[in-house]
Amino acid sequence: MKTIALVTEKGGTGKSTVAVHLAVCAMRQGKAVAVIDLDPQASTRHWVERRAGDDIAVVSATAQELPRLLEGARKQGADLVVIDTAGRSDVTTAHVIEAADLILIPCRPSIYDLEASQRTAEQITKAGGKQAIFVLNAVPSRGLRAQEAREALTGLLPVAPVELHHLVAYSDALNDGRSVEEMEPLGKAAREIRALYDWLIKL
Repeated sequence: MKTIALVTEKGGTGKSTVAVHLAVCAMRQGKAVAVIDLDPQASTRHWVERRAGDDIAVVSATAQELPRLLEGARKQGADLVVIDTAGRSDVTTAHVIEAADLILIPCRPSIYDLEASQRTAEQITKAGGKQAIFVLNAVPSRGLRAQEAREALTGLLPVAPVELHHLVAYSDALNDGRSVEEMEPLGKAAREIRALYDWLIKL
């Protein structure tokens, strides 16, 4: 069983959106997937409540419950657990960093997100020995913001080669508990989230 955690110090970076889309990617490739929602806003749990079917398990929890839930998922044969977290740095973040096999830091190409991402990277680096990667999210289709963001993050942690663009399909799909792959399987958003998932599983 592998565990991927979405972590960043700032809210509004797209952690929940990336979390559910990666979970659906894994499910569509035949993996047994569970999502643990540690965010008090419970965006991931609300998403699954709108979803038709019960093909992905989503559990709202606290950081203290994380070890028990991960052990339960392992015993039930989960292939992948995705952990969604709140947009702040606290004791929960420390628990998640310790538990995860891979940490993803979604980062929009804006100064506020870049500053928060740098603080998150510092916290992860201090924890030591954890594989962590920035994922540029909500990237404008035009301009140099993605390139500038990559330069700003250079030297902190690796940046995923796949970027997720600012596409309405991501939010539209969430309205009824779907992913972009299920709503527009041939669309640009579906192609890039699949590309990100494929790149991640090779790690």
